[in-house]
Amino acid sequence: MEPTLLKIRHSAAHILAAAVQRLFPSVKFDIGPATDDGFYYDFDLDHKFTTDDFQKIEAKMQYLIDQKQAFEAQVMSRTEAHKIFSDRQQTYKLSRLDDIPDGETITIYRNGDFVDLCRGPHVQNSSEIKAFKLLSIAGAYYRGDEKNQQMQRIYGTAFDSKEALENHLIQLEEAKKRDHRKLGKELELFMIDDAVGQGLILWLPKGNIIRTELQKFISTELQKLGYMLVSTPHIAKLGLFRTSGHFPYYKDAQYPPIAERATLESSKDLTCGELLSGLEDGSLDGFLLKPMNCPGHIKIYASKTRSYRDLPIKLAEFGTVYRWEQSGELSGMTRVRGFTQDDAHIFCTEEQLPNEILECLGLVKMIFATLGIIDFRVRVGLRDPNSEKYIGGNDSWEKAEGALRKAAEVIGIPYSLEVGEAAFYGPKIDFVIKDVIGREWQLGTVQVDYNLPERFAISYVGNDNKPHQPVMIHRAPFGSMERFSGLLIEHFGGDFPTWLSPEQVRLLPLNDHNTDYVRDAFELLRETNIRTSIDASSEKLGAKVRKAEIEKVPYIFVIGDKESETRSVSIRSRRDKNLEGTYPIDEAIALIRDEIQTKRLFSRE
Repeated sequence: MEPTLLKIRHSAAHILAAAVQRLFPSVKFDIGPATDDGFYYDFDLDHKFTTDDFQKIEAKMQYLIDQKQAFEAQVMSRTEAHKIFSDRQQTYKLSRLDDIPDGETITIYRNGDFVDLCRGPHVQNSSEIKAFKLLSIAGAYYRGDEKNQQMQRIYGTAFDSKEALENHLIQLEEAKKRDHRKLGKELELFMIDDAVGQGLILWLPKGNIIRTELQKFISTELQKLGYMLVSTPHIAKLGLFRTSGHFPYYKDAQYPPIAERATLESSKDLTCGELLSGLEDGSLDGFLLKPMNCPGHIKIYASKTRSYRDLPIKLAEFGTVYRWEQSGELSGMTRVRGFTQDDAHIFCTEEQLPNEILECLGLVKMIFATLGIIDFRVRVGLRDPNSEKYIGGNDSWEKAEGALRKAAEVIGIPYSLEVGEAAFYGPKIDFVIKDVIGREWQLGTVQVDYNLPERFAISYVGNDNKPHQPVMIHRAPFGSMERFSGLLIEHFGGDFPTWLSPEQVRLLPLNDHNTDYVRDAFELLRETNIRTSIDASSEKLGAKVRKAEIEKVPYIFVIGDKESETRSVSIRSRRDKNLEGTYPIDEAIALIRDEIQTKRLFSRE
């Protein structure tokens, strides 16, 4: 985010809190950061906020802004800060104060009579907040833990001009129309059910067609590039993930370990806490829902002796993994607890590494181009040398980071270097796309890893007949089928290109006289793998056409007496009005087949 906008939004969050404090003096505050598209603040208050409150809160915010309140920073001791928030009975601020390590600077910011524990930055005074608006209310558990108090989160946005705010609000309205959660329900693509579990996607038949077509698309490309498809189980022994480092390095993002039946039977006298502690420290045996596919692929690689002549070995899988996301972070298909990665791992020599990285990056670029995704950037995620979350030695990290930097320079796309964004086992290149309202989402990723091959002691026999350690590339062009599909729904507004559309053609007979020919046309379309349905309802043609348009079917074939006599169809197209007209059935099928096979995209005005 541009620094000035960051200051404006962070300051607007404080103005929001100050306004709420004036209106509801008993309120307790937690945090109020700026975000990529606005700001929010979390409140604990007996009063239940509704959007009806926004008018009076915004009026009070504007009053404070017009006062040109200065944002004043003050460095103080822990004791001084503790007294300020104790006197104000701000228990959440006291808890956040406890999070600040000893020796770290403690800063508070004041604007008017509002005081916040904050590092900044802020504008000099509130008059610099030129335009703002409150947008929505949501529940948010304190610290993101559903065991804690649920707070009320008010979202808003702010800009440096009224024009910028108005443009953003227009974008938000467009985003509401394209929201994958809304369209997913309307178009019957996916669902989430509490009885199954939040964050776990149920793909409905139409949505599963999209998922299957995406998998077929990339599988064809993988075969051209020499990948071998494999499958690994959803669960594996805990020791496997201790070796890989995912447990405990990834511990907070995993489901709890599962005890073996024999372990449970022999540990009846243990409390749940003691049992879990034993699983975590390795004194008891158990299993883990896999958070990653890579350990399984490493075991497949290690199942027999490999020669340098065999490399690179490319193992690919549509593997479902499980991550424990806090309930407040879940969002439709874009933040889930179970998701399927278009995952692959390449085992290669150091000499082969540069070309393999470029091939992976080229695959991501090709996929994006096919789907018309043009608004994206490349991020090179590097290790933070001051963090302890990374495994492996400096030499391997320097080689891996060097290889990715060179690849990023070669692919011809602007990129940024971002320290601290590396995986715990190696650096990575991420493709980050922008959605219709400018939010960024990570999709494709390519990661270079010297560390897991070392931890699993895998090798290949070199041309000197000695064992050598391969380099490992982790890559997932889609990232996950769930997130990628959710963003595609929004990218296309549910109006998918024909090759991805759950239904590609709908036949609309004008009367019952044409039943035999309609069935013939249906069978001809189905035989050529064109997804087709017949609307044989008694509704008028206009109503049938509107229904097909609402369901975003790319092509409508109208069949009346004339079409039956000439074995033709009258085409209506959502994508290309130039195609509309009457065609012999074989010619119409050829047109549709060509569009599907070439994965053609049409811009829609």
